[in-house]
Amino acid sequence: MTTSTTPASRISALKQRERRVEVAQTGDPDLGPLQLLPGTWRNVPGRQERGWNMIALPFADGPSHYRLLVNEYTEELKFSLVDKAVPNRGITANLPGATATDQLVVTLDYEQMIAQSDSEDFPVSGLAGGPGQAIHHEPGLLLHMLNECGDLDLARLSAVPHGDTLLALGRSRIHPGKPEIPKVNGLPIGRIRQDIAADTYFAPYHHFRQHPFTGTRTEAGFPGFDPSRPHRLLRRANQGVHITRTTELMVDSELETGGVSNIPFIVRQAKADSVRSTFWIQELEELDSTGAPRLRLQYLQVAVLDFFSPRGDGLPGLARWPHVSINTLEKVVGSADAAKASMPA
Repeated sequence: MTTSTTPASRISALKQRERRVEVAQTGDPDLGPLQLLPGTWRNVPGRQERGWNMIALPFADGPSHYRLLVNEYTEELKFSLVDKAVPNRGITANLPGATATDQLVVTLDYEQMIAQSDSEDFPVSGLAGGPGQAIHHEPGLLLHMLNECGDLDLARLSAVPHGDTLLALGRSRIHPGKPEIPKVNGLPIGRIRQDIAADTYFAPYHHFRQHPFTGTRTEAGFPGFDPSRPHRLLRRANQGVHITRTTELMVDSELETGGVSNIPFIVRQAKADSVRSTFWIQELEELDSTGAPRLRLQYLQVAVLDFFSPRGDGLPGLARWPHVSINTLEKVVGSADAAKASMPA
């Protein structure tokens, strides 16, 4: 297992360059741990893997005043431009003078587009929407901090049309074999006990535990999406897949200077308080049509929402509701080259 580090020679070389924006290319060493991302990642038609999302929402007509919405979705995630040798200027004061302490950042932009293929909520509201409905759009940046960053070498900046912006910081590492998908508890935080069978407060979660959401998946043996254990389908997607190496990108808004900002209505009603996400970029033993290792991208994201229901465990504040999204995407072969060809000279 290795943590991504930036060789001093590469930092020195970037310092000699002028800052420039260019089309991102797969395998560019300047991108460090982000170098496999440039191009387009999708849920491929004809393959079974899809994205899954769960979110609790305020709902005036429900017995506990919330409903639980689950979605099956398809996604397109594009990484297109890279901004290289971005300088952050600084000094270290040394009497009687000072020493320049500049940081270099390489930034990769992205755009995420998600449309649901199926959905269900409980209690039933009539608001879950139908197939093809756009449910998420997010532009953002991934930053690889080359130096002057302590043990944090990643940052993610993003914005969503609900009125939320994110700064999350984190770390990269590379290891052989499959990713280690962590266990995730999707139940609301702040109850004295989390017994979904006995506590009627958890009735929407108990409904989906008894009737896991299968979306458009019809194959025999598919277990469905259980919002109380959302990690299981990510682990299942890796069964029988020969993964030779994994690059892990983890960011968390609760590290150092990270945070989430929201417009006033969001703060009053269902405040997005924190976000933690992990990308697992996987190089497979199987080769693509160019003879290179086939690439997959899995992610697990947990955004925590705080809204109206008081905690039941004696601690101050409101109940906290995990909003979980998972997906398994494939790299579109040649997509980074296609992006380069489409750019004006």
